[in-house]
Amino acid sequence: MSKQTRNRYSDEFKAEALKLAERISVASAARELSIHESQIYGWRSAAKKKANVSERESELAAENARLKRQMAEREEELAILKKAATYFAKNQK
Repeated sequence: MSKQTRNRYSDEFKAEALKLAERISVASAARELSIHESQIYGWRSAAKKKANVSERESELAAENARLKRQMAEREEELAILKKAATYFAKNQK
């Protein structure tokens, strides 16, 4: 029995293969690059998944920044209210 070695493709190769598959069909790109169609489909789904994760991370980062600003505003308002409460408490005596 002969052992088959697994080919490792660079990210650049994968990106170019996906661009080629977009321009022509997946089947034609696979034939031209001498790879299986399933590899291109797998690379495409991995790229979409990565894009969705990146998009979600950016949405979460924006939400995090908004919440931090909101929390800082609330802390400032609370500090002002505490000062006002101590001021009025001293004046009532």
